[in-house]
Amino acid sequence: MPKFGFIVRDFLKDLNNDQLKAVDVTEGPVMVIAGAGSGKTRVLTYRIANLLQKGVDPFNILSLTFTNKAAKEMKERVMQLVGDHEGRNVWMGTFHSVFAKILRIEGKHLGYPSNFSIYDSDDSKKLIRSIISEKSLDTKVYPYSYVANRISMAKSSLVSPEAYAANAEIITADESARKPEIKNIYNTYSNRLRRADAMDFDDLLFNTYLLFSKFAEVLLKYQRKFKYIMVDEYQDTNHAQYLILKKLAANTENICVVGDDAQSIYGFRGANITNMLNFKHDYPDYKLFKLEQNYRSTKNIVEAANHIISYNKDQIKKKVWTNNDKGSLLGFIHASSDNEEGNLVANSVFELKMNNQLPNSDFAVLYRTNAQSRSMEEGFRKLNIPYKIYGGTSFYNRKEIKDLLAYFRLAINHNDEDSLQRSINTPARGIGKTTMEKITVAASEHDVNMWEVLNNLEKYGVNLNSGATTKITNFSTMIKSFAAEMKKKDAYELARHIAISSGILKMYREEDTPEGISRVENIEEALNGIKEFSEKGAEANEGDLEHQGTLEEFMQDVALLTNQDNEDEEDKDKVTLMTIHSAKGLEFPYVFVVGLEENLFPSIQSIATRSELEEERRLFYVAITRAEKHLTLSFAESRYRWGQFTITEPSRFLDEIDDSLIDRPKKTILRPDKGGDLFGNEAAVVLPKRNLKPVSSSGAGKSFEASDTGGLQTGMKVEHPKFGKGKVMVVEGNGPNKKATVFFNGVGQKSLLLRFAKLKIIG
Repeated sequence: MPKFGFIVRDFLKDLNNDQLKAVDVTEGPVMVIAGAGSGKTRVLTYRIANLLQKGVDPFNILSLTFTNKAAKEMKERVMQLVGDHEGRNVWMGTFHSVFAKILRIEGKHLGYPSNFSIYDSDDSKKLIRSIISEKSLDTKVYPYSYVANRISMAKSSLVSPEAYAANAEIITADESARKPEIKNIYNTYSNRLRRADAMDFDDLLFNTYLLFSKFAEVLLKYQRKFKYIMVDEYQDTNHAQYLILKKLAANTENICVVGDDAQSIYGFRGANITNMLNFKHDYPDYKLFKLEQNYRSTKNIVEAANHIISYNKDQIKKKVWTNNDKGSLLGFIHASSDNEEGNLVANSVFELKMNNQLPNSDFAVLYRTNAQSRSMEEGFRKLNIPYKIYGGTSFYNRKEIKDLLAYFRLAINHNDEDSLQRSINTPARGIGKTTMEKITVAASEHDVNMWEVLNNLEKYGVNLNSGATTKITNFSTMIKSFAAEMKKKDAYELARHIAISSGILKMYREEDTPEGISRVENIEEALNGIKEFSEKGAEANEGDLEHQGTLEEFMQDVALLTNQDNEDEEDKDKVTLMTIHSAKGLEFPYVFVVGLEENLFPSIQSIATRSELEEERRLFYVAITRAEKHLTLSFAESRYRWGQFTITEPSRFLDEIDDSLIDRPKKTILRPDKGGDLFGNEAAVVLPKRNLKPVSSSGAGKSFEASDTGGLQTGMKVEHPKFGKGKVMVVEGNGPNKKATVFFNGVGQKSLLLRFAKLKIIG
């Protein structure tokens, strides 16, 4: 009679032939290559159930995952198969949670009490920030995020503070980066954690490795305990995890690793794909099983994914297939700009929703960088389609954007106290908490706003030392200078000036971490949006510089856009917007992969070596395989980068999908490296036609034709479709910035940007 009520015939009923083989072989090293949507979680759970059914004690089984969600899902499935009592006794959880449990029991060997504290990333950064301050180090030279990332990477590579300081190569690298004190910060940080009986997340791995390396009797105890080891997402393991697993499995070698080398996308976090590629060298007598049947996606989507991944050299070969329907061809959106891309994606979602009566939650938009969400968000807002940012924050609610917007608001309205408090010491200017408390108290006592006190410290009895007074005065002067430029500069020029002069841009650039790079990209994207706002404002008003899209007008728009974020979080029916990294492990019926352009996807920072490019290709593979029913690929011919209009080139990844799989309407796109027609296509999404009629207040009507204004001179008579007839008073500037001051009869004087102004020369 099978133990725990697990019925053997369930294997035959619930598993395909390849899955059954992977479940049935329980002894010795096993590698399961599980293609996207092939049922790897089912294999892991049935494998555990099979071991229990064979009489293995659940306390002798170790199952490791990377996320709490995956661990919870697996445990629930196991308990459904074998019952709650036995299922909950399996040692199952994330690497960090299981190793923390072991360290609670065995930490005394390393000098830790069983109730040691665990510092999360915020706690760690706070401690590092404190140490940098205590050492009187310049935070611009030693941004805490950079230092935290450096220490984390050292621990993940099992480099102790002592080994770090003794490594000539590491020290030379730090000295070249003008950060020679990192070794001392790392050492102090490590000592502070020990003094507090605390470990950070990286220590949970580092100290487990240390425990098993230094204390043979402890290692033997857990080798005997964990007779069967299973690891999910093995391709995402780092060096420390790899070595710990190798030690634990050395006795019985009953280790089963499940993963997909084609979905290894976390190299920037220390994940090492060679752990999976070299499994056959670590365990020469291993058995390999491939799960190649995809249950998730249509044939066309699966074939597209196969085409993409076939271009990678470093991989374990497999051919994913499916019995699902062929499905529709991959959709294709060819936009002229990133903003149009957002509009076309939103229109496509709207059309699919309406035609098929689908919920918003069926749709996901995936992008390479967080900054790309801006144009997508604006496209969805225009059509009132609710959306959510998964694993991130709505663009205008991100810290770095809110920091920048605070300066904009304060320049426009000096009495905005929330913006004043946010910006006055961001970046750090030495205006501390005590100084701000004195200003706040004085404002409250005299019933005036903080800006008034800040500019009249002596009048309101705020006693500060000369240094603090100078810093306050300098800040006030800077904000006043921004306000003075309000009428002289357009929205983009002023916004960029503020981003640079305030120090916001420099602060995030100097972080020099993945997080800092992302924040700089987001600020860049915000400035790009303002640039387009400025130009469209001038164009929409026929070059009228009095209504050209000022920073004040932009901030009004932003206020309206961000109000939508006060929504009911319980409402789940929303389109999901997320980075591709965040999408791993998820699936959606309808997926849009946007921004498929060279230097964006693949990223310009990830094409220096073949290994980097192959990780970018694996990331695209992950994006494609999130789609169940329909996949749409999108790229834009142009984007703004630091305010510069940039012509983009379609991603090389688009060339790697067979043309027969993509619905590409015809349009000619020239690509310099190919010297001719690349796709022969045009926008796959066409907006509905609208009957738009030109409006003319001057009576010029439909027959109005603008003249070439290249030779426009003072004294000429002109006609404008909106303002009527007038006389040119002044012509100034050159090229795209050339403008004219014109006096219009019955309207008055107008300043016009000639590249947008529609003027007919009449005399």
